[in-house]
Amino acid sequence: MNNWLKTSILMAGIIALFAMIGAMLGGMSGMLLALLLGGGMNIWAYWNSDKMVLRMYNAHPVDAHSAPELYAMVEELSRNAGLPMPKVYVIDEEQPNAFATGRNPENAAVAATTGIMRVLSYRELRGVMAHELAHVQHRDILISTISATMAGAISALANFAMLFGGRNENGRSMNPIVSIVLAILAPIAASLIQMAISRAREYEADAGGARISGDPLALADALQKIESYARGIPMQAADAHPETAQMMIINPLTGGGLSNLFRTHPQTAERVARLHAIARS
Repeated sequence: MNNWLKTSILMAGIIALFAMIGAMLGGMSGMLLALLLGGGMNIWAYWNSDKMVLRMYNAHPVDAHSAPELYAMVEELSRNAGLPMPKVYVIDEEQPNAFATGRNPENAAVAATTGIMRVLSYRELRGVMAHELAHVQHRDILISTISATMAGAISALANFAMLFGGRNENGRSMNPIVSIVLAILAPIAASLIQMAISRAREYEADAGGARISGDPLALADALQKIESYARGIPMQAADAHPETAQMMIINPLTGGGLSNLFRTHPQTAERVARLHAIARS
């Protein structure tokens, strides 16, 4: 299935789940209040999420004088992508990783850790930054912000149902067993949808980054190298802020044993195989 179509279906699903929980908690009025709550949270996140995540990681801005090679690389790739020049940040962090943030291409920022600049070659780092600019080009930051906010709101509503129970349109209390089941299953369903959206957007950014850089194999090599290093170098900031893991080019959290359904990123081997297929074509 086309990744954009898949994303649209998943986004519709998470919004429908949000509205359904609101309706179960308070009938039609509950559904409307839930949608208003979700809308308000999304508006706030749209305007503030970039500042928040950059502060979380103590990212500091750089320019052509303080980081000439990185800045020139982003500048060249931005021209290739037809994008405005984003702000460029560096994070003092040993684990190799990178992310993009910002509410739209005109207010975007890309960030790279000192670790990624140390372990990757120029060509590999160029592939990574092209991937991040593809996220900007596709407005994935907005999509991921909305999905994460909706998932958080669904969890909050489910907890409310657990504590206070729900009421139908006539004001009658919901069956307590239904409230408990809702409180348990709704956050899981929301997380599954959010993770599926994240994986779909990573595939799309890989393909977009390959087009922007013109070198799919550079990104493929970088992904393999980053994953190898990430397993041995825990990201200190990510331990405090796991909700931002989906923003990174490779998930910085390395806990094993979870089902693929709960992965924020596709399997690296699958991403690399797709990039090799792009290179061959």
